[in-house]
Amino acid sequence: MPILLVVLFVILIDQFSKNYILAHMLPGMSIPVIQDIFHITYVLNPGAAFGLFEHQTLFFLFVAVSLVGAAIYFYPRIPKQYGLLRFGIGLLVGGAIGNVIDRIKTGYVVDFFDFRIWPVFNIADTAIVCGVGCIIFTMIYLYKEDEIND
Repeated sequence: MPILLVVLFVILIDQFSKNYILAHMLPGMSIPVIQDIFHITYVLNPGAAFGLFEHQTLFFLFVAVSLVGAAIYFYPRIPKQYGLLRFGIGLLVGGAIGNVIDRIKTGYVVDFFDFRIWPVFNIADTAIVCGVGCIIFTMIYLYKEDEIND
């Protein structure tokens, strides 16, 4: 799947879900889906994961622009057989752009998935984590196997 489609899909689903939350909930509002296990909770997050680096919008913009720039530079150099690596980069970039859109609009990121034992997060965060997981898996397992087989 071309990286641009992955990036656009993540951004569209992320922004649609956040706009739905913005239109139908108030900050702090929580709707139980599975009582005491999973709730939809509207949170405005001024930082990164776990609320780190609150109100550092310029820093996050710099990181996201650097990430997109690196992806644009390195992606064409990745052999086609590394589909999982390419997919992971698409997820990572799409998630980063999804959260940057929020930061540019409001200075906050809209979070809403609340599993009660973990900080509240969103679809962009999920894409970033899954993308990094695909990249790490490829680098540890698939890349090394190819080196051994050469």
